[in-house]
Amino acid sequence: MGGEVVEEENADLNTSFIRRGDASEVDLLERTGTTWTAVAHVLTGVAGIGVLSLAWSVAQLGWILGPLCTIIFAAVTLFSSFLLAECYRHPDPEHGPIRNKSFMEATKLYLGDKHHAVFGFLVQFTIFGMAVVFTSTAGSSLRAIQQSNCYHKYGHDAPCQYGDNLYMMLFGFIQIFLSQIPNFHSTRWISVTSLVMSLCFSFIGIGLGLAKVIENGTVKGSIKGVSRSDSARKIFVIFTALADIAFAYPLAIILFEIEDTLKSPPPVNKTMKAALTVALSITALFYLSYGCIGYAAFGDSTPENLLTGFGFYEPYWLVDFANACVVIYLMGAYQIYGQAGFSMLERGFRERFPDSRLLDKSYSLKFPLLPTTQMNLFQACFRALYVVIATVIAITFPYFTSVIGVLGAIIFWPFSAYAPVQMYLVQRQVRTWSRKWILLTAFSVVGFVITVIGIVGSLEELVRAKIN
Repeated sequence: MGGEVVEEENADLNTSFIRRGDASEVDLLERTGTTWTAVAHVLTGVAGIGVLSLAWSVAQLGWILGPLCTIIFAAVTLFSSFLLAECYRHPDPEHGPIRNKSFMEATKLYLGDKHHAVFGFLVQFTIFGMAVVFTSTAGSSLRAIQQSNCYHKYGHDAPCQYGDNLYMMLFGFIQIFLSQIPNFHSTRWISVTSLVMSLCFSFIGIGLGLAKVIENGTVKGSIKGVSRSDSARKIFVIFTALADIAFAYPLAIILFEIEDTLKSPPPVNKTMKAALTVALSITALFYLSYGCIGYAAFGDSTPENLLTGFGFYEPYWLVDFANACVVIYLMGAYQIYGQAGFSMLERGFRERFPDSRLLDKSYSLKFPLLPTTQMNLFQACFRALYVVIATVIAITFPYFTSVIGVLGAIIFWPFSAYAPVQMYLVQRQVRTWSRKWILLTAFSVVGFVITVIGIVGSLEELVRAKIN
């Protein structure tokens, strides 16, 4: 059979026996996931720093468009995720013998080698962009802790202004060491810690915002959002706000990995859809609470990041704790995304240079009080350089909403519209110009328009911030 891959499934044991060609090696994969484990995985993947800018986004859009767009983007993510869930197994979505265990595997199967190469680049761009955003946000949160203590000690009018650069370099320095973690499987404990930290700083933000609304005795804000004298400027800011909301729902890249954990029966596509419905409904409600309460508390003065923009001064220890949770979350999230990027790039180098001794040679290192560890020189240098470049870019463009707006806009259409639609059309063999084909294509086109206006608005904001 050569390189043919044959997969046989035993539905009662929820296992797959994968034979690769004539090799005697057989992998036994056990799948025990349920609806609720999938819900937990989705919440872990979606919950993150995207929530921090939602109050600012709602403020730019106003009391009608802000909440409405938050719900619409959740609905779009749910619909596109439903399409992807149908493409996990091939050719039949319920009983097909071929499983797509990752987004990249599905891209190659349904869309071919050229799309696989393009999406490979986009995945790497997304992961690297996340590293830049995480570094910038960590610097802001560490600086906010110092400012909070200063304001508490010397008063709210004290000149407590500090830069982010030193803190971003410190964060990058720590990531150089964390990046030497061998592989993605070694980050499971980091994933759990990151989810707990994410929930902590998010709920603290909601609580502080609600307390501020009660203290004010009124709900601030307006239907039109933050008023601006320049109408063109208002349009660009709205575009950026839409891109920031899009950034808050990053799910497509990890959906197949989650679905691959589910047991069958019942059919995994149905289980995944149920999990997506529950998880994204919880996420949308959570995002609405954070965004709307933040806007209600500060109105036109809503900061880009509620926890670092100093709408909250007291209790200072709680603000410090929330920002510390953000930093701890970012340290873990950096590795959760980074390890996937490292493995893809390092695998590519090994395939391109199979005879290179540098890529395979490892050294034994012994640190005090720690067991002996193996370190690959190429891996150590490559990952360190990766972190350094991301840190330098973060220092050069430390603009929270603009940077995540650019990243959110760029990845929205490819991952949330184009790929799900094209994979589904191939999977279901939808006839061109049929009613379903027209509706799905229209959905993809609308996603493309959102990506374009998001990129335009975010780049304008980024350039404006850099010039100013």
